[in-house]
Amino acid sequence: METALTRLVGVRHPIVQTGMGWVAGPRLVSAAADAGALGILASATMTVDQLRAAVREVRSRTAAPFGVNLRADAADAGDRVRIVLDEGVRVASFALAPSPELIAELKEGGVVVIPSIGARRHAEKVAAWGADAVIVQGGEGGGHTGDVATTVLLPQVVDAVDIPVVAAGGFFDGRGLVAALAYGAAGVAMGTRFLLTSDSPVPDAVKARYLAATVRDVTVTRAVDGLPHRMLRTALVDALEDAGRARALVRAVRHAAGFRRLSGLTWREMVRDGLALRHGKDLAWSQVLLAANTPMMLRSAMVEGRTDAGVMAAGQVAGVIDDLPSCAELVARIMREAEETLASLDRLGAARRPSPS
Repeated sequence: METALTRLVGVRHPIVQTGMGWVAGPRLVSAAADAGALGILASATMTVDQLRAAVREVRSRTAAPFGVNLRADAADAGDRVRIVLDEGVRVASFALAPSPELIAELKEGGVVVIPSIGARRHAEKVAAWGADAVIVQGGEGGGHTGDVATTVLLPQVVDAVDIPVVAAGGFFDGRGLVAALAYGAAGVAMGTRFLLTSDSPVPDAVKARYLAATVRDVTVTRAVDGLPHRMLRTALVDALEDAGRARALVRAVRHAAGFRRLSGLTWREMVRDGLALRHGKDLAWSQVLLAANTPMMLRSAMVEGRTDAGVMAAGQVAGVIDDLPSCAELVARIMREAEETLASLDRLGAARRPSPS
């Protein structure tokens, strides 16, 4: 199925596997890429050296195009961009809008720039700055999210910009892909659906918790880092929401120290990242400090398998997913369902057309 997305990045199918921290490593990214989707490597939870090694590992596993997700506001963003350029990565995606200068630098090096956005005005801004495409995530999506549903946000963005738009938030099958195309999108991006594959490195016990969840078990909370964060509701999430501010800050300091050791960042660099997070948002300093909870609490579940001590980001689709296919099986199934859905719509249209007189 050829769309503006497949032509832009050189993949076979208009499907993107999103860059999920601690999850979207070389194993998952290469499997998604081999399946014909655009695999995105998550770099925010890697050191610079780990990122370079991960890019080279993906390259050793597949010849298909793939991308790297970057934090434009990170203290070492320049070093990470240099790796993307040096290693010939096809796509750079961003959770926060990159600057016009950063976009220009990447594009000059032949890299396709695809920021993720959550509002029409953000899409208009990055499009004017030269972004090649945007991923637009509605409120159904996992992780940090907004409150506007994909079905409302997506057509607004499609109508506002002249670059390819990829729809995210609530997608897991071929019917959803066809619906996104009908809205004018060039493809879909999925996180939770790729997390729940046999190629995902997430521990089996954690995957089992996802598979057992219903739609009502997926919630949005500010208790983890002060920002709206969609995840599975667990006893830990309940405890965080019930905890007082003092206890929450003690926990935040402890996790910040742990992430500093893992990431190799200095305290000064972490403060700088916190300032960038605070910019443009009505966050108290206590909330900025709480943001250090996110990487470590996600790691506890996604790497260590500790659902009692970690949190599990999840889109609402977690409540309707009940299997763990390989990436190859998943992408093939989605494309087959999409073709069947399109054929069914064609038959419906033919049945409604008046017969020639």
